[in-house]
Amino acid sequence: MDSGDLEQAKAGIWSGYVYSKPEQLGLRYQDVEIPVANGVAPAWRFDPPAGVNVSGGWAIHIHGMGGKRAGTLRGIPVARRLGLRSLVVSFRNDGDAPPSHDGRYNLGQGEWRDVEAGINYAISNGAERIVLFGWSLGAAIALQAAALSQGSSRIAGMVLDAPVFDWRTTLAANAKTAGLPRPLVHLGFTILRSKPLRWVTGLAEPICLDSLDWLARATELDKPVLVLHGEKDDTTPFEASRKAASLRPDLVRLVEFESVGHSLEWNVDSEKWERSVEEWFYGLPLAGSSPE
Repeated sequence: MDSGDLEQAKAGIWSGYVYSKPEQLGLRYQDVEIPVANGVAPAWRFDPPAGVNVSGGWAIHIHGMGGKRAGTLRGIPVARRLGLRSLVVSFRNDGDAPPSHDGRYNLGQGEWRDVEAGINYAISNGAERIVLFGWSLGAAIALQAAALSQGSSRIAGMVLDAPVFDWRTTLAANAKTAGLPRPLVHLGFTILRSKPLRWVTGLAEPICLDSLDWLARATELDKPVLVLHGEKDDTTPFEASRKAASLRPDLVRLVEFESVGHSLEWNVDSEKWERSVEEWFYGLPLAGSSPE
């Protein structure tokens, strides 16, 4: 139980979080603050034990929509074994980082800038090679950061769990599950990208779904990507991950899980999850050398 009184509670939710607080890992960490546009965003920093040669390697962990930083703590132990320092970041509108002016999720379109601030923090503290660990929306944010960040040359690769490669595919699949008619779904897409209709969504800026479509932009991928995804994911379609791997077999490695539900791959088979990360990491072109 993470919070509340189990004897008095009348309702509750199941959480995929294995660790709800960083101290539950039994590892030393420190609270740090990352300067972002509207103030400072809190983050957790985990350093490898004394005597371990990290060679400038960092991992930046990015949580999903409606979640908190704690959801990414499942990825800390394997990053630690790989000799990576870990930075667990927060981003706008997640309840920890300063909110944006509109207080709305931007599906990665704006959130990546807060992750870039984390990348800058890592670089200023000696990071030479960075691996982005993104979960669900966090994966979409990682893809944007890898493409747009000024520190992109330091990013060696991405580990994406249950990723959103294309928001049209994801939103349409969820709408279908909810029983919404297709014309209403397409109307929703129109509203998201319409500047005059921002009053409907409350967004400060329209969402450019094309720029967030990494299936259509597959040729632009230039970082190795490990995708860890359950075939029966009921939130983020597995087929999008399969398509990404087929479009860019040179860069995208897909590892399938039998998990049911969203972002529960580690929970179902943590050994397979971590082994896949280790094997992929040691195959990275930059795993043993500095970037050019």
